[in-house]
Amino acid sequence: MYSGIVNGQATTFGTSGLLYRSNKVMYDRATRSLWNQFIGEPVIGPLADSGIRQPFFPSIVTTWAEWLAEHPDTTVLSRNTGIYPAEFYVPEDDPSAIYYDYFTSSEVMFPVWLRDDTFDPKAVVVGLAIDEAAKAYAVRDLQAARLVNDTVGGRNVVVVASPNSRAGRIYQRNGLTFAPSEPDDPDLPPTTLLDDSGARWTVTEEALVAESDPSQTLPRIPSITSFWFGWYQYHPDTEIYQP
Repeated sequence: MYSGIVNGQATTFGTSGLLYRSNKVMYDRATRSLWNQFIGEPVIGPLADSGIRQPFFPSIVTTWAEWLAEHPDTTVLSRNTGIYPAEFYVPEDDPSAIYYDYFTSSEVMFPVWLRDDTFDPKAVVVGLAIDEAAKAYAVRDLQAARLVNDTVGGRNVVVVASPNSRAGRIYQRNGLTFAPSEPDDPDLPPTTLLDDSGARWTVTEEALVAESDPSQTLPRIPSITSFWFGWYQYHPDTEIYQP
């Protein structure tokens, strides 16, 4: 999820129909530059080699039930787009879904030359890049752990994950070590945490917020949820979280 402001100008993006390393190439409608969407950089056109890298926002891949429980007042993108009928949109695990065969196959649709067999190519990972350092967390490992205190690129981070979806939110922890607070339901994502001094923190979309002083926050860090083969294409030197 990227900023739609390019060089101070609001614009929109479209699909070019091109792929690079099996990843979408988009274009901005202000300059018609082509962009590598995985890293948010223009690669061909007027903005190429400009040094621009679009800032992107924290986002997660989750289930509708889980999101609605956490955000009951959320707004929803309508499926009545006028392009496809609403019944066209079915869950990815439905055999009638457009990409069902692709998602359930171990093969990629187009060749990729950078490969690593640590995980299956389409294992889903939450990837974090800080400066020149990168780390991948397999969703299956995050689902089992639910909470991970870690260090990436010299920065102390904590990952708060769901046992049921692909949601993995990453926050700065500034040297603190966190654990789920009691009572804690192991079947749900942690909603409050205890640091090593016993202070309680609330998990929000934007930050961890100290309950004793809401002005004290630990900001969330943007991450990317992707197939393993996609993450590895752009971060071949990535570290891998070991449970």
